[in-house]
Amino acid sequence: MAVNCKLLAETPMTEDLQGRQRKRKRQWLALALLAALLVALIVPPLVSVSRYKSRIAQLISASLGRPARLSSVELRLLPRPGFVLTDLTVDEDPAYGAEPLLHANSVTASIRLLSLWRGRLEIGSISVDEASFNLVRTEDGRWNLDSLFRTAAKAQPAEGDSKLPLPLPFLEATDSRINIKSGAEKLPFSLVETDASLRQQSPGEWRIQLRGQPARTDLSLEQADTGIVRLDATLHSAAQLRDLPLRLDLEWKDAPLGQLTRLILGSDSGWRGNLTGELHLEGTAESARIKTQLRATEVHRAEFAPAAPLDFDANCGFVYHFYSRAFENLLCDSPLGNGRIRFSADLPGEGAAPHISVELDRLPVQAALDALRTVRSGLGPGLEAKGAISGKIAYAESAPEKPAISARSGKTYPAKALAPAPGPLTGSFTVEGFQLSGEGLSEPIRVPKLVLEPMAALPDRQSNDLLSQTLAATAAFPAGGATPLAIHASLSLSGYLLTVRGQASIARARELARVAGLPDASALDAVAGDPIFVDLSAAGPWRPAEKAPFSGTSLAGAVVTPTATPAAPPAVAASGTPPVADNLTGTVTLRNANWKTDYLANHVEISQATLHIGDGETRWDPVVFSYGPVKGTASLTLPAHCDAPAPCLPRFEVAFGALDASALQSALLGAKERSTLLSTLIERLRPSSSISSAPAWPRLEGTVKAELLILGPVTLHEATATMRILENGAEIAALDAGLLGGRAHGTGTFHAAGINRDKPAYTLEAQFEKLSPRAVGQLLGLRWSDGSFDANGKVELSGFTDKDLAASAKGALHFEWRHGAAGGSVPAALARFDRWTADAEIANGALALQQDQVRRGAQNASVEATATFGAPPKVTFAAPKETQAKR
Repeated sequence: MAVNCKLLAETPMTEDLQGRQRKRKRQWLALALLAALLVALIVPPLVSVSRYKSRIAQLISASLGRPARLSSVELRLLPRPGFVLTDLTVDEDPAYGAEPLLHANSVTASIRLLSLWRGRLEIGSISVDEASFNLVRTEDGRWNLDSLFRTAAKAQPAEGDSKLPLPLPFLEATDSRINIKSGAEKLPFSLVETDASLRQQSPGEWRIQLRGQPARTDLSLEQADTGIVRLDATLHSAAQLRDLPLRLDLEWKDAPLGQLTRLILGSDSGWRGNLTGELHLEGTAESARIKTQLRATEVHRAEFAPAAPLDFDANCGFVYHFYSRAFENLLCDSPLGNGRIRFSADLPGEGAAPHISVELDRLPVQAALDALRTVRSGLGPGLEAKGAISGKIAYAESAPEKPAISARSGKTYPAKALAPAPGPLTGSFTVEGFQLSGEGLSEPIRVPKLVLEPMAALPDRQSNDLLSQTLAATAAFPAGGATPLAIHASLSLSGYLLTVRGQASIARARELARVAGLPDASALDAVAGDPIFVDLSAAGPWRPAEKAPFSGTSLAGAVVTPTATPAAPPAVAASGTPPVADNLTGTVTLRNANWKTDYLANHVEISQATLHIGDGETRWDPVVFSYGPVKGTASLTLPAHCDAPAPCLPRFEVAFGALDASALQSALLGAKERSTLLSTLIERLRPSSSISSAPAWPRLEGTVKAELLILGPVTLHEATATMRILENGAEIAALDAGLLGGRAHGTGTFHAAGINRDKPAYTLEAQFEKLSPRAVGQLLGLRWSDGSFDANGKVELSGFTDKDLAASAKGALHFEWRHGAAGGSVPAALARFDRWTADAEIANGALALQQDQVRRGAQNASVEATATFGAPPKVTFAAPKETQAKR
């Protein structure tokens, strides 16, 4: 009991003592922290570190192997001892350019505390924020990081060397920018918002980690749409960067294809979808084993979203020799649909012959169509394809044949040039059960079997490359004509060459034109008749220019299209140089066809028309047509390119033999009175009952010719008119014709009735030279003879009928008749005269003389006359007035 009481008495005293001891410890710890805080606050301002400025710059220079400069240095003790550097610039090796390697406005450099115990000042880490770093690659393939790691490697002590090394500090950058340069030229590619670090994990071993967003300095890109690039690499020391062992993992995640193509190519190629790429590298820069994985989901064109977008997951492995740019044992394998693609190659580089093979195993034709539709715009989204592609194509160049040497004479003979050498491409692809449907095809296009085989190499090719041979296939299918359409296709890595020959019904040709993506395919809706003859060739790259191809190649489309498409350069058919844009050449021939358009009252019958495409233009020539009883020939040219600032209008030429205006009138309007004036019929060219809703006329310019143009009692000989058709009228720039034994030259305009005009309006201005007075008199119902008749005048008219035109006519006429005579009921002064000149006014449905002078010898007289418009016109004369001529 006594022992227990003693223990109970000592226990409170022990706990009390321990509590007091813990309290003292906390107090001493607080005092130590307070002292440290006071030192951190008071000591730095009192300590001058300016004398360490050059020392710190030397340390950074020695650590990075580059000259370093800074503006000022401040000492910082918390949260750990270090320096705050201002305006740090690390110069570049002159071999890589004059621009600094690194620049940062503010840098934090921490001190290795253990180095202070050894009497040395060492930088443990360098942290920069919002810095700019230049990554440079020279023309000979060297990087500016080469000397950086070489300097760090030299800093390691040799075996048996007791001198302590100068370790590379831990480099860290946040929210910084990495610029990429090729020599002295700064490329537009860079990494922004980059977090990167470089640390030396052990002597001779470094680790690099990076996260950033790709960007272009010459484009406006949403940074969130370029994906995220992550890099994690481990490097070991080596004498040269090419021998430096490394292990690298690179990932580019969630990059939209549209922004990715803008980033890489500089423009949006119209692809949509998401792309993720991964790369694993292990080895050296001289020889590295690389594995890649490329995953793409929901790949499609921007114009449409297909029901089954193109997805693929490609895995590749190879050994890459960086400095020789050679690929060894390249093998890529990717499932696609229900099939598979396998690609293998050896690309030695440095001019050595490559070996390549592509193997397809039951690859769906639909997948190939989706891939083509992804890189090419214009193919209809409703197209569906069936069938499977299998086979293998290999590429391996054979050694050139050596010249033969004669055993007797020792002379060298060239190898046989007549026998074609086998091409480097071997093998074939076979398409089984091909069927193309949808997109308005009334009947699917079926080809049971199609074989793609290499074409023979061109005998005069200048180089042995992958493009000197193409894969070719020929297929034929019925298209509604007497002979089937034969299609021959030649495919190369850069582009295609396609030829189509044969017959097709107009309905089937319309469907095929829509499937091919021709922009004017709808114009064939206005054409009906016998099957057409097709002989066309199309060539172009797989990824053409943005300009829509094959614009303005149809009959009606050529008429209604106000501007033409710039010319495409000639394609190089299946040779080594790909064309830069699609190019369509050849002919299309129509026979016994009808063409109906909204701005003509009736259809045009075409007995024959040939469309020529190529040479920088699209031309219909000749077009043999008839419009009711009117028959003629025409040509229509659509220039593909012009240098004028204004749009180039399509040009036409129409030629007639003997053209009767009354027959033309009947053709345009049907059965009408033959006495109706031709000018009243122009507005009725439009079948619409509502003037304001009538379709606009096409914009054209050209010439109209007629051997004989019969205008009632007047016949024009060899008439030629240069015209411009406007949307709501026409302009006659020049009219030249033989008239009444002389010549007539004139200009005119026509404006159709519309919203702002209730009647059509006309202006005519003409000059008449050496007309026959006898013919002029017959036209007026008078007996005139002898002499020559010249005149000029201008008149404005409006209306639909002859009465409207006569009542609205306003203008003036001047004529001069020399050495003439008139018979019948005319004033005596006109019986015979030397010269008759007059100015007349056209108004109120008549032409009245205002001032005139009839001169015979020394006698002058004036005549008052009025010609009332009608059929025929009526001429009345007043009593003559004679005056004595002044001497």
